[in-house]
Amino acid sequence: MTAALAADSARPATEILAPTGVWEKGQIVRLRETDSGATSYWALGDEFPEGATDAGNGRVVLRECQSVVTESDGRTWINGTLQQEGEKPTKLHRVGQLESLGDDRQSTGPLGPTGFLAAIQQSTAVLWRPLDVKLEPGTSDTEATGTEATVIKLYVPKATHGTRLLRPGEHPTFAGIRSEKLVDKLNFLSLMIALFGGTASLPHILIRYYTVKDASAARKSTIVGIASIGFFYLLTLYIGLGAMTSGAIDVKDSNLAAPLLARSLSEWLFAAVSAIAFTTVLGTVSGLILASTGAITRDLFSLCVKEQVSDAQLVRLAKISAVVVGAVAIALGIGFQGFNVNFLVGWAFSVAASANLPSLIMVLFWKRTTKQGVVASILVGMTCSLLWILLSGDSYSKLYGLSASDAIVPFSQPGIVTIPLGFVVLIAVSLITPRRAEIAKPNA
Repeated sequence: MTAALAADSARPATEILAPTGVWEKGQIVRLRETDSGATSYWALGDEFPEGATDAGNGRVVLRECQSVVTESDGRTWINGTLQQEGEKPTKLHRVGQLESLGDDRQSTGPLGPTGFLAAIQQSTAVLWRPLDVKLEPGTSDTEATGTEATVIKLYVPKATHGTRLLRPGEHPTFAGIRSEKLVDKLNFLSLMIALFGGTASLPHILIRYYTVKDASAARKSTIVGIASIGFFYLLTLYIGLGAMTSGAIDVKDSNLAAPLLARSLSEWLFAAVSAIAFTTVLGTVSGLILASTGAITRDLFSLCVKEQVSDAQLVRLAKISAVVVGAVAIALGIGFQGFNVNFLVGWAFSVAASANLPSLIMVLFWKRTTKQGVVASILVGMTCSLLWILLSGDSYSKLYGLSASDAIVPFSQPGIVTIPLGFVVLIAVSLITPRRAEIAKPNA
């Protein structure tokens, strides 16, 4: 294989490094230019991936990875280029390409919504995944010697056929639906419960009902809101697939697909999309902060302070609360910036559903619900869901830098446990505490 790879290599004066140490698995092939000492990394892959109609005949191809190599002395190599002080740093290439369109086509021309999906299904796309490699002391993959360790960050390409790309459960967030492990299936089911139940429980969604004049307007507002959200969810499918085929994706961050796709089309469109995204974030954040400050000043403060306070004091407390809530949110955002937005959205919905959904449903449909039961359900649901998230494998690996296998809880999404727990706590506490009407009745 080594001789064949050397013969196929288009780079002059290139040698293939022996697969030793962490490279013994043979999935990554290292090529070093003998003149400059620059090392490139190539992923072994099938010529025709799963789902393709062509026969690969067992042949494999090499696809070049993108690499960031950091030596113990602080020197950095990006895609085989040593970064020099005072020079413009080398940037990683944008990704998001189709390797083939299928049927030996070179272009498709304009496509409608269904035609676009059909073309994607017949094509082969190149997807990228990060891979961290920690070398043993005394080894190095650059021309420099004498360094004690080298940390390598690789971005590995993999050809994926459209039939598999559009198959449910292929994304890691939803992989549990196709897994044979019970824990993975429970994690997926928990995420789905949180997404369905958490929508009605988000504070900035609930606050919409304070802006309508009557029940009829509330129903209309709900229908319009749900229809708009559903239409947006359909658009995200095309935005994601469009970004995946536009060559505009940042290989280091998958959360910027929409603005980068817009930038690949037009600077003006990029500005418009960025402005819309910014205002949307501000609107959501402002709604959450208003809901939080209202709960602190009107609910929590009234429980702690029994004496009458003026409106000016409440406004001052609301301002202070807004600053504190905003500061905590910023700190959490910095701490969780390494997470994909899918995880964060799922966790936000899980916490909202665990804390608010039992109270919302039981207040509407169970007359025996008491104030103590509602408070206990909210506290238990919120606390348990947050603890579950912080003790999950994703937090261990991405937040604490520990092994995910050391996590205390078996899966990452808490909704399937904490939402029923909220219902149980509400019912139990409500049954052992008297209702307000019973307190008001004189003893017989």
